[in-house]
Amino acid sequence: MDTLIINRVVPAIRMLTSREKIMTARFDNRKEILSTDSEEDLYDLNFINGSASILVVDETTDPDEIIDDLKVKLSAWFDSRIGHPDYIFMKGIGLVAIAKNAALLDVLLGAQEELVAAVSGRVQDKIAIVTGGAQGFGGGIAELLYAQGANVVVADLNEEVGRKMVDKLNSKKQTNQAYFIKANVVSPESVEDMITATVKQFGGLDVIISNAGILRAGGLDEMTPEIFSVMTDVNYKGYFLCAKYASAVMKVQSQYRDDYFTDIIQINSKSGLKGSNRNFAYAGGKFGGIGLTQSFAMELMPYRIKVNSICPGNFFEGPLWSDPEKGLFVQYLKADKVPGAENIKDVKAFYEAQVPAGRGCRVIDVVRAIFYVMEQEYETGQAVPVTGGQNMLN
Repeated sequence: MDTLIINRVVPAIRMLTSREKIMTARFDNRKEILSTDSEEDLYDLNFINGSASILVVDETTDPDEIIDDLKVKLSAWFDSRIGHPDYIFMKGIGLVAIAKNAALLDVLLGAQEELVAAVSGRVQDKIAIVTGGAQGFGGGIAELLYAQGANVVVADLNEEVGRKMVDKLNSKKQTNQAYFIKANVVSPESVEDMITATVKQFGGLDVIISNAGILRAGGLDEMTPEIFSVMTDVNYKGYFLCAKYASAVMKVQSQYRDDYFTDIIQINSKSGLKGSNRNFAYAGGKFGGIGLTQSFAMELMPYRIKVNSICPGNFFEGPLWSDPEKGLFVQYLKADKVPGAENIKDVKAFYEAQVPAGRGCRVIDVVRAIFYVMEQEYETGQAVPVTGGQNMLN
C-alpha cells in the first residue's frame, strides 16, 4: 500500500472526523476488505456490526481527491447526524475505523470484546512514539506516558525486550494501548516505516520523543573514526530522520485542525549544554542536536509543531551508567576521567557531589519536563535542563 495515501489521508480523516475530542483511528486493509465492492458488502464481514455507520468516499487513488470528497461528505454527515461515522471506506484501499480510544477501535475491528479500564491522564489518548523505548530511560518514559493515558509506540531495535515492554503495558488493560515497532533510527526507510505503522495503528501522531542514543566515552587517543561515525549517526542523524518523517504527518493534521499543537521532543543531555572532558563525540552530537531543535522550531511553528530538547543530568540508576560491563561508571573509571578514583563507587560519588540536588536525574524528572513542553503552546526551540541545578540557564 502506498505510504503517501496512508500518511496523507488517514491523519486527515482523524482530524476531519473529530469535534471537541480528537479521535483515534485505525487503517485496515485485510484481503476481505480490499475485495469488497460496496457498503452493503461491508456489512457481510463478520466483524462489522449491522448498526455501525459507514461513510464511503469516491473511488480514486489520489490523496487530495479522497480528502476533498471526504470533506464534502463529512460536512453533509454532520449536518444530518449526531456523531462521527464508525468507518470510512475507500474502495480498493482500505477501511478506516474511528473511535474515542484505541480499545473501542479493537471492538470495531473485531479484535476486542472484554472490558478495559478507563483512564484519565495528562496525555489522554495522545499518540506518542518513543524511540529507544524498550528499556532504560526510554522504557521509563514509555511507562509513564502510558500511565497518563497515551497510546505509546515503543520503537526499538531490540524486538524481544520491546515486545515484553508492550505486553507489560497492555496487561493493564486500559482504554489506551501500547504498540511495538522494530526501528533503526539511522535508516531513513526504517524511520519512515515506523511513522507509517504508527499512522495505520492509531491514525496519526501527536508527539515523537527522539530518545534513542549511544555513548562511548574516550579522548582523542582512544576514539576511532568508526565509533565517532556510529555515535554521530545515532545521536544526530537519527534525530533529524525522526523530525523529518514525523513532521510530514503532523503538518497534515495541522492543515485540518486549526487549534491543534503537536510536539517533536529530543532527549538531549547536559552534555549538550556544556563540553564534556574525554566525551567529545557524545557532547558534539548533543550540541548539534540543540542546533537542529532551534532550526526545526523556526521552520515548523507555523504548522503548530513545537520542537524542544530535554537535557537531563546524570541518570545514575539506568543501564547507561550502571551496567557492570559497558556502563559509564566503568568507562569513566577505565578512562581515568575522575582523578583519584579507585572504583565505581568513587566515580559515582564524584558525579553526585557536582549536583546541587545531591542525586542523579530520574525518569519522572524528565517526564515532567516532557509534560511541560507538550502542555504549553507559547514556547519552542528550547533546551530545557533537568539537572538538579548542575546546569543553569544563562
